[in-house]
Amino acid sequence: MHEIDVLSVGDIVTDAFIKLLKDEAQIAENEHGKWLAIPFGTKIPFDHAEVIKAVGNASNASVAFARLGLKSALAANVGGDDEGRDMIMALGKNKVDTRFVRINPNKKSNYHYVLWYEAERTILIKHEEYKYHWPHITKHEKPRWLYFSSVSEHALAYHDEIADWLDENPDVYLAFQPGTFQMEAGTHRLRRMYKRSAVLVLNREEAALVGGGNHDDIHDLFDTLHALGPHVVVITDGPAGAYASDGTKRLKMPLYPDPAAPLDRTGAGDAFASTFVAAAAKGMTLEDALTWAPINSMSVCQKVGAQAGLLKEKELLQLLHNAPRGYFPTPI
Repeated sequence: MHEIDVLSVGDIVTDAFIKLLKDEAQIAENEHGKWLAIPFGTKIPFDHAEVIKAVGNASNASVAFARLGLKSALAANVGGDDEGRDMIMALGKNKVDTRFVRINPNKKSNYHYVLWYEAERTILIKHEEYKYHWPHITKHEKPRWLYFSSVSEHALAYHDEIADWLDENPDVYLAFQPGTFQMEAGTHRLRRMYKRSAVLVLNREEAALVGGGNHDDIHDLFDTLHALGPHVVVITDGPAGAYASDGTKRLKMPLYPDPAAPLDRTGAGDAFASTFVAAAAKGMTLEDALTWAPINSMSVCQKVGAQAGLLKEKELLQLLHNAPRGYFPTPI
């Protein structure tokens, strides 16, 4: 019997949310995209601030797994400071096993600032330079699944250590949700990760960037991503819902309707990806996993931060029971 169902791997951070007043900022748009615009060289009032500890793609996923009844652990780095201690304590309160969280005595913990404007956010990030080392995992500690997500640009060699460990443990399933620096590293550099993935999760823009497929052709996106090796590919597409392919069948899934206007969309993608993987870890079908994932994503957007809205399995199943007509995946 496994001590750990899912070991999440990635950087962990404290997020300081700064809620901007609607009248003190605006959204500007040009050929390069949308920009958050605030007055320069002056003092700007803000609504309030909230500090949320132990977040980040992998950490958010670890909490989602624990809430859904899986034995969840996290492999990450923190500094030898109060923030690092507080993050470990926050994970423990969420029933996440922290035995593989490494404390770096002479380093600071990751601390990001989130400019929160209406339901969207712009995040100021800085990754501390840790020495990444894959932990020694005993036979009894070996997880059934590894969920790998965003790490620092300084951790490329870490990917090789993980890939070596996965080669030594072919019975462990890999779910890969690449972060920014991992996508920038390119598919050739991380080809072992893509090839080994049981589940690969990206949004539509990321899918085009990673696989090189046609952004406007979902089938071409699936073809180019499957060519990298993953068994199941999941592509989220904002208001359009999500798509999934296991190489044989391809499905489209609508969003779960919001009970109220979204409060904060931080962590919606993490909630979707981790809930899909949680369903897979529970042995569910592709169709069932697709019905679970949008519910947790919706719920997260009703709260501030990436974890407050994460559901327990009983809560998720109740929302699924109350889903509107037409809430099911369809072939594409």
